[in-house]
Amino acid sequence: MENILIIQERVKNTISLGESHFREFKTALEGKPDNKKPRIAKKICEDIGEALVSFANADGGEVLIGVEDDGRCVRRKDRSTMPESVDRIQFERQEIISREYDSQFVDGAFVSDLDLDLLQSVADSYIKGLSAELYLQQTGLAVYGTNGLRLKRAALLLFAKSNEISRWHSKSQIRFLKVQGEKLESGEKYNVISDESVQGNILDLWFKSWESLRPYLAYKTEFGSDAKFEQKYIYPEDACKEALLNAIAHRDYSIQNGIEIFIFNDRIEIKSPGALLSTLSITNLYQLEGAHESRNPLIARVLRENKLMRELGEGMKRIFSLMNENELKRPLLYSNGSFSVTLFNETVYSQK
Repeated sequence: MENILIIQERVKNTISLGESHFREFKTALEGKPDNKKPRIAKKICEDIGEALVSFANADGGEVLIGVEDDGRCVRRKDRSTMPESVDRIQFERQEIISREYDSQFVDGAFVSDLDLDLLQSVADSYIKGLSAELYLQQTGLAVYGTNGLRLKRAALLLFAKSNEISRWHSKSQIRFLKVQGEKLESGEKYNVISDESVQGNILDLWFKSWESLRPYLAYKTEFGSDAKFEQKYIYPEDACKEALLNAIAHRDYSIQNGIEIFIFNDRIEIKSPGALLSTLSITNLYQLEGAHESRNPLIARVLRENKLMRELGEGMKRIFSLMNENELKRPLLYSNGSFSVTLFNETVYSQK
C-alpha cells in the first residue's frame, strides 16, 4: 500500500508544483483577501469548463468541446487560455493525421497483397537486380521486423493489387464529370452528361486517369503560321498532367473521398481531398516562389524517383508557365477543406 498515491497526497503535490502549461487553479472565492465571498456557481462552472476545454484542445486533447455560452472556443497556450476558432483547431488536428497517414504501419498487410510484377519493375528501374522486398526497405515503404516485413500505408497505396485497392483505401479513385455548360446545376436542371470513375493503386490510377482525361482536352482548329489549318489541344497536355499528378500525390489520403474532375465548357476543375498544408498558402503558389512541401513524403518520393512528377512548387510553376505560353487565362487555385486547380480554355487576347 505504500506505493499507492492517495488523492489527498496528489492534491498537495499538484498545489506545490503550481500553475503551468499542464496545470491551472480556479478559486471558488472572490473579493479582498480579508473579505472573501463565495463566487456565483455559474461563473465557477464557466471557468472550469473553459479550462477543461482549453486543455483538451492542447497536448493530448482528444475531443473538441469548445463552444460555450459566449461563443468562444479556447485552447491552452503556455500558461494561458486563449480564444481559438473551432475551424482552426479541427484543421490543425486533421493536418496532423494527414501528415502521418502514408508512414503508418498497416497490420495484416503482406507483400503478397502487392502487385509484385509492378513492384519488381519499379525496383529494377531504381537499382537493377534489387528485389522487391529490399526496394520496399530501401525507400522506407517497409521495415523488417521479427514477423517479416511490416508495410506502411504508402506501400499499399502505391503498389496494392488494383482490383483489391478498396481493402486498403475506399476511394483511391478519380471521378470524371462532364458538365454541359459553365455551371453545375441540380434537380431537374442537372446537366452532367457523363459520369465515370477509375480506381486502382496510385501508379495504376495515374495511367488510367490520364487516358480518361485526355479525350476531354479536345482539339481545336487554328490557322497556322504557314497558312495551313492546324489541330491543337484546347488545354496544354503537360499542364493538365502536372495538375493531375499533383492531385494524386498531394491529396489527403486520410480522408476517404476520391479526387473529382469537372469538365465544363470553359474550364477543367481538378479537386482533391484536403486543404493546403498550413506551411503553404495560395499567395505563395500564385507568386510562383517554388514553395513546396509534401503531405505524403513517401508517396512523393517514389513518384519523383520514377520521374513521374515534380515537387508541388516546381509543378505549379510549370502549370502557370505552360498556360501563359499558350496564351490562356491564368489558372485559379482554391483551398478550403479541399484543394482545387482550375484550368481555363479562354485566351487572354481578344478574337481580333
